Amino acid sequence: MATGYSATEEASCRQNIQCSVLGFIGKIDKVRILTSAALALLLGSLGSCTSETEKAPKAHDIPIMGTWRLIGSMVIEKGDTVSAVSNKTESFVKIINDSHFAFLHHDISKGKGSTAVFAAGGGRYTLKDGKYTEHLEYCSARNWEGNDFVFTVTLKNDTLTQSGVEKVASIGVDRVNIERYVRVKP
Repeated sequence: MATGYSATEEASCRQNIQCSVLGFIGKIDKVRILTSAALALLLGSLGSCTSETEKAPKAHDIPIMGTWRLIGSMVIEKGDTVSAVSNKTESFVKIINDSHFAFLHHDISKGKGSTAVFAAGGGRYTLKDGKYTEHLEYCSARNWEGNDFVFTVTLKNDTLTQSGVEKVASIGVDRVNIERYVRVKP
């Protein structure tokens, strides 16, 4: 490739760049750089795996896509019903994209006081004929991981209602959970 520089000038330039880069790397943790580079390459390659004929779904194709704030819930377990309305001491959001969901629940006092709470989780989901199935791959309550939860979802205007059974036999959870969310506006 013709650059307009002599071979000696190009070699000198390459050597200067290489020395500068190596000097910089010597000052920074090499493992962190290599890990970041590998992750960047992996994420970049994942984005390019879609063929031209395969298009990512749009929000109107999957109407539950978006960010949702919990406004109320009801849990029925062993005949007891516990109903909760979203309050001013906690925040719970669910984020749904074209293939995954995530939820985040925390107190708004930043972990201080008796109301401190934090829970998070997420994974893949499927949606077919109003049946929304979450496969919980990640969860701060680790014994919930690896379970599937089937819900019926309904969407009316900006309100999403999700209801179904949450069952985790290994820890004795078997309950009906009904949650109402409102869409978070951008």
